[in-house]
Amino acid sequence: MNEPTGDALLAMLSALANPWRLRIMALLSRRSDYVSNLAREVGISRPLVHMHLKKLEDAGLVTGRLELSQDGKALRYFDVAPVALTITPEMFARAVETLTDTQTGNRSQEKGQNP
Repeated sequence: MNEPTGDALLAMLSALANPWRLRIMALLSRRSDYVSNLAREVGISRPLVHMHLKKLEDAGLVTGRLELSQDGKALRYFDVAPVALTITPEMFARAVETLTDTQTGNRSQEKGQNP
């Protein structure tokens, strides 16, 4: 697996820096699940679970797929994406070289600015 860019690393760390999302990741690490069941197990509303899953999916940490239940309902199941991340000081140094300035889209190093 390739090392994430600076922007991807920030997205991953930001997504994981929330106790609800970490709980959802822990549940999904054991088995695939769908929003309603995750909401029951985590103890928050379905809209909140959906919002947290969207953040995790945008960061590349979970994937979703549609399946039909026995009664014909389409359910979106989520799984933990295959992610292996070893964080080292050298990784931070490489990641910062690929950061983009989110307001202009320019790389931070090209503008001589701190990210």
